[in-house]
Parts: sequence; C-alpha cells; structure tokens
Amino acid sequence: MEIVAKQGKLKDSTIVTIRPMVKGDADALVKFFKSLPDDLLLFVRHNVRDESVVRIWAENLDYKRVFPLLATVENKIVADVTLHRVPFGWKRHLGKVRIVVSPEYQKLGLATLMLNEIVDLAAEFGLEKLWAEVPLDSRGAIAAFRNAGFSCKAVIEDLVKDKEGRNADILIMICDVAAHYDQ
Repeated sequence: MEIVAKQGKLKDSTIVTIRPMVKGDADALVKFFKSLPDDLLLFVRHNVRDESVVRIWAENLDYKRVFPLLATVENKIVADVTLHRVPFGWKRHLGKVRIVVSPEYQKLGLATLMLNEIVDLAAEFGLEKLWAEVPLDSRGAIAAFRNAGFSCKAVIEDLVKDKEGRNADILIMICDVAAHYDQ
C-alpha cells in the first residue's frame, strides 16, 4: 500500500501537507522537537531533545510497527502523529495513537485533520480500534480526539506526574474504526 501526501486547509486558511515520515526527515524532525516548549514535551514518551533518539527513529522506520505522519507548512514540520501497532497477540487489532502539534498551530484544526488521517490509515490496515491517552486537563487535545471519532472510556487517577511532580489523571479515549465510518 502506498500512502501519498495530502494537503489540507486550517481554520486560518494555512495550507498544510500531511505525509509519511521518511529517512530524510531526521534533521527537520530534530529541529521540530527542539522548538517545542518543555511543558509540551512532558507528554512525549522519549527524550526527543536527544538528537540520537530522533535519528534512530528516522533511520529505522518500520511502518508495520509505527507509522509516523508529519504535517508540514512550507517544508517545516509543525506536527507529528504516530500510529503504533502490535503485529500479533491479543492486541493485534488495536492501534495506539500519539500526537504532538507545535503551539503556533494548535487550535487551528490541525490535530483533528491529522487524527482523521490516522483513522483512515487504521481502516486501511484492518485495525478495529484506536487507543489514546490524554491528560485529563488538556481540553484542546480531548476536543481534537472527539472531533476525529474518539470517545472517552476511562479516567485513571494519579497515573502520571505533571511537570511539578504532582500526580495527574489520564483520560483513555477509544475510536471504534468501523463505527466511525458508519456515521
């Protein structure tokens, strides 16, 4: 299956290109992650300030395991969404979704646009459900996931730590991929 680049328009009429990450994106992705504020990176699972982490991702792309989509504006990366899959076992029908959007492109519909692309990919890959963990106090992220067909399924209290080291709650959101297309 070949995934091609697509263009979309944000609420402020900015045109974005959404496309799969390729090996040549390492430098631009390093620059993207370095441009993000520390409080946003708290939700990222890896130390993306370490260039070697990002370069290893770019060099070892395995679209069957992790499918990364990038949003660019004038060839500058402004968002990254990944679809994580397990090839076998009891979770083989699930995909886990993670997204990071540059603050200057938040509240413009970019997250929803990218999440809709991930739902489309999940359907093409034969996945049945998508799973996302969202900070309970992140209203913008919750709205973006809801707009893309995710619903709130559980709150896990005190599961994570905020930047001050205090316990914080996580919202589990699920998208039933087939039901998304039946609407």
